[in-house]
Amino acid sequence: MPCFKQPNHLQSLLVLQWPLTYLALFWIVQPLFICLLFTSLWPLPALYFVWYCLDWKTPERGGRRSAWVRNWCVWTHMRDYFPITILKTKDLSPEHNYLMGVHPHGILTFGAFCNFCTEATGFSKIFPGITPHLATLSWFFKIPLIRDYIMAKGVCSVSEPTIDYLLSHGPGNLVGIVVGGVAEALQSVPNTTTLLLRKHKGFVRIALQRGAHLVPTFTFGENEVYDQVLFHKDSWTYKFQSYFRRTFGFYFCIFYGRGFSRDSNGLLPYPLPIITVVGEPLPLPKIENPSQEMVDKYHTLYMDALCKLFDQHKTQHGCSETQKLIFL
Repeated sequence: MPCFKQPNHLQSLLVLQWPLTYLALFWIVQPLFICLLFTSLWPLPALYFVWYCLDWKTPERGGRRSAWVRNWCVWTHMRDYFPITILKTKDLSPEHNYLMGVHPHGILTFGAFCNFCTEATGFSKIFPGITPHLATLSWFFKIPLIRDYIMAKGVCSVSEPTIDYLLSHGPGNLVGIVVGGVAEALQSVPNTTTLLLRKHKGFVRIALQRGAHLVPTFTFGENEVYDQVLFHKDSWTYKFQSYFRRTFGFYFCIFYGRGFSRDSNGLLPYPLPIITVVGEPLPLPKIENPSQEMVDKYHTLYMDALCKLFDQHKTQHGCSETQKLIFL
């Protein structure tokens, strides 16, 4: 088990607030909402579902962010638990739109969530004039109540229409995509820097079509906050994980961290520093129908920029001088 500081109990309880909120909304609030349809309070859920239908397209049009939700004090407790910080290497001009690659995925993507979905680390002050959006699985936005909660934090759908809409409006929009996707979660174990990127080129094509600048980022420490149990590809457990991924859109990872006492295991992440380094933007030309050769060219330039960013900062944030990014 890693050596770490001992957070206070309030921080320990609040650090898992956002995933637990999703679970509470899905398994508790939604069933209660449905039960209300059969009581004298039936107009409340009925009105919401009417609103839900009328509001169906909002997630594809940038969502409905709330400065109040993004500034909740709970996010500062989450930030201080690890702590989580963001490091700017270059200014981002509000005269452009940006497509940001978020690496690595990690288990619960604490760094990207805290830095881009809240104001706990001061994103708006560090990058004035830039409006961040973090893209996630599209089916979240089909779930009543959950969709409203995540939209309030500036989360958007990872679907092509949504990203295209945001990059064609602005300027000053920044869309963050966890390029490795949920499949990269299985690569998220301590002391590894393996990214699923070599075959993932769709984000480059969209950036070219809209003339958006590509921004590489790397979050040091994201893979360190949980241990994960890995299974051989021939095992039934791995096959179940693959089936779960095909059915629900994400992997069923078996992971553990610390408990409430120092020497116990549990679901709390290890309180180790998480640092998101935002690299220099890579300008792209606007090409409505880019060729595969053009996509490959800028995809290679992006990987080179990401490697350069990692190499420049790795020794300052816990990696050895010989550590290299591995692209799969």
